Amino acid sequence: MSRILVVDDDPQLLRALRITLRAAGHDVDTAPDGSIALRQAAALQPDVIVLDLGLPDLDGTEVLAGLRPWYQGPVLVLSARADSQDKVRALDAGADDYVTKPFDMNELLARLRAVLRRGPGEPADPVVTTDHFTVDLADRRVTVDGAPMRLTPTEWGLLETLVRHPGRLIGRRQLLQAVWGPAYEKETNYLRVYLAQLRRKLEPDPAHPRYLHTEPGMGYRFTP
Repeated sequence: MSRILVVDDDPQLLRALRITLRAAGHDVDTAPDGSIALRQAAALQPDVIVLDLGLPDLDGTEVLAGLRPWYQGPVLVLSARADSQDKVRALDAGADDYVTKPFDMNELLARLRAVLRRGPGEPADPVVTTDHFTVDLADRRVTVDGAPMRLTPTEWGLLETLVRHPGRLIGRRQLLQAVWGPAYEKETNYLRVYLAQLRRKLEPDPAHPRYLHTEPGMGYRFTP
């Protein structure tokens, strides 16, 4: 059984989701606004959070910003905002997936199963191993085919952020803030330059990346 926190200001939708998710075997808590959601997330430590963006007190992206410094679990956004820029902003703020209202309940259940399988993303083992390279997060070392590979501090920061969340799409703004700081959140050209450098050092075929993937217009993903 997984514990799910559903955050939405529509009481009818909250009731429907509570019934459906409990019938699917989950333990369900609900919150009608962002402030309550942040308090409940801290107190309950849910396995996944289903988050509406249009809340009465805080925007959903503000809730994400409040969650991500400490909450490692997946967040699935459920929103009536269908514009691609809204999706990009949510992903940049730390969402793991995005479902547009109105939605099919079976699709939502499938998306929840997918993010729950991925889990929080933090590798339990401090050593991440692929067929071509190994990243030792504790010792901050990288080897390629068994040989040490020197990375610059910036390259390491970028790689570390990606490999700590395997399979998860990391938004461009989130990456820039994590590696360079808030003042650089619009410098997307930095990401292109440094991802190209990392691919040359780590990928067997940098022109056709196997591990460090670009999601056009949204961000980057590490696939082990």
